[in-house]
Amino acid sequence: MYHILVVDDEARIRSIIKKYAEFEGHSVTEAGDGMEAVRLCRKEKYDIVIMDIMMPELDGFSACREIRKVTDTPIIMLSARGEEYDKINGFELGIDDYVVKPFSPKELMLRIEAIMKRMSRKAPEETKKSPNVIVEIDGGGLKVDLTARLVYVRGERVDMSPKEYDLFFYMIENRNVALSREKLISEVWGYDFYGDARTLDTHVKLLRKSLGEYSKYIVTIRGVGYRFEGDDK
Repeated sequence: MYHILVVDDEARIRSIIKKYAEFEGHSVTEAGDGMEAVRLCRKEKYDIVIMDIMMPELDGFSACREIRKVTDTPIIMLSARGEEYDKINGFELGIDDYVVKPFSPKELMLRIEAIMKRMSRKAPEETKKSPNVIVEIDGGGLKVDLTARLVYVRGERVDMSPKEYDLFFYMIENRNVALSREKLISEVWGYDFYGDARTLDTHVKLLRKSLGEYSKYIVTIRGVGYRFEGDDK
């Protein structure tokens, strides 16, 4: 199945995750701090990394930053805190999911499976050779290359986290359509909606920041979700 790297300074947490992961047929490598995790990722390829934030030697954020220099392996961040700052910081670094302690091991396994399924769906799509699909909004002021996963604002390339790209491209592909929070979570994150709409809202906030003046096209629909309002021009 999957080779999982579990990074946490608490042996009990690593043991719980390992127990459930091995029960599902996965193999697990453990690391007790961020420094060790970085060393392991530089030497070996993992299918997914589950990593705590607060650790000795090197915290989870710093470790994630170093790991991203050598691999785009999916990362799920664990934290005893559910503060928005932690989520924003992690998502800006390119993590794929964020789980607050205490967590359900079963739910964690479902999230791992959902992330890996999403990765496997992307792989064949990326190998297809076809003309780039480009969407231009406001006379080309906002240019979105869906094929190359590139976004330009007034000719300047905008760098986003992987999840921001996923969310934005889904909204672009479904522009002028009201998208519920449940629909966005299901389609972009790939797992059943667990009730934490703050993860989605945090990504929308980051996305609006990245788009600058074009953030106005992402409209909040009270009690429902969001809609990208913009026609090709």
